[in-house]
Amino acid sequence: MRQESLFARSILIGLVFLFTGLILLLPIYTVFHEAFSKGVGAYLEGIQEPDTISAFKLTLLVVAIAVPLNTVFGILSSFAVTRFDFPGKSWLLTIIDSPFSVSPVISGLIFILLFGRQGWFGPWLEKMDIKIVFNTPGLVLATVFITLPFVTRELTPILESQGIEEEEAGLLLGASTLKVFFKIVVPGIKYGLLYGIILCNARAMGEFGAVSVLSGHIRGQTNTLPLQIEVLYNEYNSVAAFSAASLLVFLSLITLVAKQILERKLKVTKKETSLQEEV
Repeated sequence: MRQESLFARSILIGLVFLFTGLILLLPIYTVFHEAFSKGVGAYLEGIQEPDTISAFKLTLLVVAIAVPLNTVFGILSSFAVTRFDFPGKSWLLTIIDSPFSVSPVISGLIFILLFGRQGWFGPWLEKMDIKIVFNTPGLVLATVFITLPFVTRELTPILESQGIEEEEAGLLLGASTLKVFFKIVVPGIKYGLLYGIILCNARAMGEFGAVSVLSGHIRGQTNTLPLQIEVLYNEYNSVAAFSAASLLVFLSLITLVAKQILERKLKVTKKETSLQEEV
C-alpha cells in the first residue's frame, strides 16, 4: 500500500509539474526569448517606443484609479452583507459576482450601449461635454466592473468568521464607530484586504476584453499595455510586442511574490487564531 501510494503520489505530482511547465513556465520563457531574440538593444528599443510607454503609463493610471475604488467598495459591501440583514441582500451578492459570469466583451458592449453616443445616456453626456467611451474614464469603468468582486470575496468570509462580539464590546465601552473599525476590524482583515487588493491589481493590469471594446484602439491615447501588445504583434513587430509583454510579466511576477508572502502571513494568522480558540 505504501509503495502504491508513493507511486501514485509521484505520478500526480509529476503531472502537476508538467502541466505547470507547459501552461505557465514555457509561455514565460517564450516571452523573454522572443523579446531578447535580436539582442538587448532591440529589447530596449522596443520598450522605449513612445506608444508603448504611453500604454504602460495609461495601464498604471487605470489601475491606480480602479483598485482603490474597488478596495473602498469591497470594504463597505463586505461589511454590509456580514453585519446587516436587509431586503435584496442575496441579489446584491449575485450582482457583485456577476463579472465572474459575464464575458468581458459583453460587459464592454453594455457600457457602449449605456454611455456611447447612441446609448441611453449618450445625448446627455454629449450635451455636458463628458466623454466616457473611447476615453480614459471608459477604461476605468470597464476595469472597475471586471475587478469588482475580488476584495469583497476575500473580506466577506473573514468578517463572518470574526463575529461581532468584540465590535459590540467596543461600542458599549464608548468607542466611536470609526475607532472600533480601525482598532478592531482592520487588524483582523488587513492580510485578507491586501490579498484581495493584489488579486484585483493583477486582474486590472491584464484586462483585455472590456477595455478593448471601450478603448477605440487609439494609439498613444486609449491603448493600454495589453492592447498595445496586440497592435505590435498584428504589425509583425514581434520583438517590440514581446518586449512590451515582458513588462506585464515583470508586474505579474511582483504580484505573485507579494501574493505568496501574504498567503504565508494568512496561514500564520489562522494558526494563531485557532490556538487562541483552543486555549
